[in-house]
Amino acid sequence: MFKKDNLQLGIIMGFIAPVIAMFIYYLVTLARLINFQEYIYYLKTNKSLLTGVSSVSLVANAILFTIYINSKRDKTAKGIFVATLIYGITVLLIKLIR
Repeated sequence: MFKKDNLQLGIIMGFIAPVIAMFIYYLVTLARLINFQEYIYYLKTNKSLLTGVSSVSLVANAILFTIYINSKRDKTAKGIFVATLIYGITVLLIKLIR
């Protein structure tokens, strides 16, 4: 499945990787201090935490993007890039609206 080169796969991977990275960030940094529901609440209310977590999440997409570009699977890389843009713009809008 991951050997395919298509846009839809890239978009799906581009939306899933940041969520996984956000969960890993929670496990590594905050799991001993707060539960997951509190973590989501702090993400909603604390702009600086949202910035840090979104940065780590977008690094996950950058790694995926690099892997797919280097393996010459450009359509999948394009999908990852599109998802990264959507994710980044969404986080920016959330920060501006609050």
